[in-house]
Amino acid sequence: MTPEQRREIRTRIEKRMEELKITIAQLEETSKPVSLDQPIGRLSRMDSIANQAISGQRLTDSRRTLMRLERAMDKVDDEHFGVCAECGEDIAPGRLLVMPEATLCVDCAE
Repeated sequence: MTPEQRREIRTRIEKRMEELKITIAQLEETSKPVSLDQPIGRLSRMDSIANQAISGQRLTDSRRTLMRLERAMDKVDDEHFGVCAECGEDIAPGRLLVMPEATLCVDCAE
């Protein structure tokens, strides 16, 4: 992997981490428990509870992705960054540009 590719991947990681931090803050608001004393109908309350559950799952997924990106950021300058954890082959730079937290090449991921 060239130094230029590493810089581009680092830039994409930083950008994605910032986006995720904003998303996480928004999801923390929408996944708060639904107040039972709100004067809304039963269907509206059920809809709110369903939306809360969806937001909660998205929040969990976003936090996991952020943690994986933080690990990738810590390793981006390591000589083993971009090497498949399973087969030891290089992960395609295009895959790392799209999914910088990837630890497996396309073949091993399938």
